[in-house]
Amino acid sequence: MTPIRVLIADDEPSIRSSLRMLIDSDTDMEVVGESADGEAAVESTARLRPDVVLMDVQMPRMTGLEATRIMVADAGGPRVIVLTMFDLDEYLYEALRAGASGFLLKNSPPGEVLHAIRVAHEGNALLAPEVTKRVIGRFAPLREDHRLEHLTARERETLTLIGRGRSNAEIAAELFVTVTTVRTYVSRILTKLQTRDRAGLVVIAYENGLVTPTS
Repeated sequence: MTPIRVLIADDEPSIRSSLRMLIDSDTDMEVVGESADGEAAVESTARLRPDVVLMDVQMPRMTGLEATRIMVADAGGPRVIVLTMFDLDEYLYEALRAGASGFLLKNSPPGEVLHAIRVAHEGNALLAPEVTKRVIGRFAPLREDHRLEHLTARERETLTLIGRGRSNAEIAAELFVTVTTVRTYVSRILTKLQTRDRAGLVVIAYENGLVTPTS
């Protein structure tokens, strides 16, 4: 199996060093580069083509959120996990709007960091349903996305369940279809809504009122 290629972007050398040691200790992944600011992270990503970027929010020259927007605009760009010392709802929502696959605190346990990298690499969201309800439900403005008109009724149901944090297996059980069929629905939804992963679908579900904090 080819190791997951990871780039670390953080302006604190000690943070980069500790993350490198952790990631390189795992046989399933490797650190291919480090960057101390947002601009360098964008340049390194274009040159090294990592699978996943661990991105600090507050960095010199260019913020992590700005760098994330640039990276995910590339169709072949990496999955981005935003790192911060603070569990701030504003950062979390803006990170997801920027195209991040999820959000991780820098003091997260080592196992949680490694798990997050794997989950992001697979294209899944890194948000617990209760966090999603609190954050996206609070900050997401209701908007009308006309791309939803291209979804079939069953795809719309699937999108709603994704917004509620359901896994493919749970969606399959609820809709009385196979997991393979759900994967097909998810693939079609991602294509029609021009979104790279489930985190983006969760944001769209909330912004269009398919899911609300009380649902």
